[in-house]
Amino acid sequence: MTKQRLIVDTDPGHDDAIALILAHHFAEVVGITTVAGNTSVENGTRNAIRICDLFGIDTPVHRGSSTPIASEASFASEVHGVDGLGGIELPEASRAATSDRAIEFLLDEVEPDVWVVPIGPLTNIAEVLKRDKDWFDRIAGLSVMGGGAHGGNVTAAAEFNIHFDPEAADIVFSAGRKTQMSGVNLTHQVQVSDADLKAVHRASPDSPRTRFIDQNFARIIESLRSLTGTTEVAMHDPCAVLAVTHPELFEFVPREVSVELRGTHTRGMTVVDERFRVSRDGPMIDVGYNVKADVVKQLILNVLYRDIGGA
Repeated sequence: MTKQRLIVDTDPGHDDAIALILAHHFAEVVGITTVAGNTSVENGTRNAIRICDLFGIDTPVHRGSSTPIASEASFASEVHGVDGLGGIELPEASRAATSDRAIEFLLDEVEPDVWVVPIGPLTNIAEVLKRDKDWFDRIAGLSVMGGGAHGGNVTAAAEFNIHFDPEAADIVFSAGRKTQMSGVNLTHQVQVSDADLKAVHRASPDSPRTRFIDQNFARIIESLRSLTGTTEVAMHDPCAVLAVTHPELFEFVPREVSVELRGTHTRGMTVVDERFRVSRDGPMIDVGYNVKADVVKQLILNVLYRDIGGA
């Protein structure tokens, strides 16, 4: 079976790391573009290369936007640490970024069969659309991890990726073209727990790769325990990848989505219009609502700990 072709736009990031591993396992990854979000774009670019090194991946990595379009950067250090990976020790990157021209790469290298999968803030994608309003005509689709139909995670109303750069998200969602949104209402259905990890760890080989995966989960669980009291990790970014490679496991519904830019308590909120109406005023995007969570969770763990963990 022919693999989907992807460009992953990312800000690694614990769950970004997992998404990158899954993308390379299930798809042909044409390139990786980086963006500021969970950490600085410099840290995220270095993390992307170091993850590629660990898993024997030579995908080109292009550094992208370092700041949101219209606000100051506010990184997710309380969840992902200052460096984006919670201080996990990895060898220094074996190479520099392929370029610092992620926007140009996204403009020049997309083709009609390539999905672009933004799993960080949408700054790079917005900059692309500002330069080429017909860009959507040249790609297979956009699979976004961000937003939510019924609330957020960084605030009561807003999900982190959208909240980090809501002006960028507004540009992307206003286009309403070939876009599917895996928001937190969907991704919170796929939770990996301490118990899941202990069970799969007993049956997995020991290798630098599995040790990295163990540490990656351990660091984010430690952060979440202190922030929310939970020992379960939602597979946010992996869902946006798997929604492209395994679409039969997800349910999306066309909706109008607006991004709140000014609310004191709601800035960055994705306002999803769920009213039943015959006619619609604005463009539609596909909003994720349901996922076969147990199947997706097992798929993720099998890849991480069995299919590639011991390689």
